[in-house]
Amino acid sequence: MTLTCRLRSVRKEFINRVSEAVLNQLLDKLLECGVVNDEEMQAVRAKTRADKARDVIDTVRGKGTEASSALISALCEVDPCLSRELTLR
Repeated sequence: MTLTCRLRSVRKEFINRVSEAVLNQLLDKLLECGVVNDEEMQAVRAKTRADKARDVIDTVRGKGTEASSALISALCEVDPCLSRELTLR
């Protein structure tokens, strides 16, 4: 299964379970590695938690395998418990 497919398969649970604090840390990491730009990050940060989670996972999936890998790695680092529960480890 490709990484983008793996993210699609856990999308609903990610949106329901990821915390605001983890989302903010993920955005910072995705900005650092160039997956998202400043404009995308600011647009996402202005949203509610669920909409923020939805935008993060959908934006990253749309950018392909490398971006999906970066999100999965960042989630494993920032919230190992959630990444394990989503079977992304």
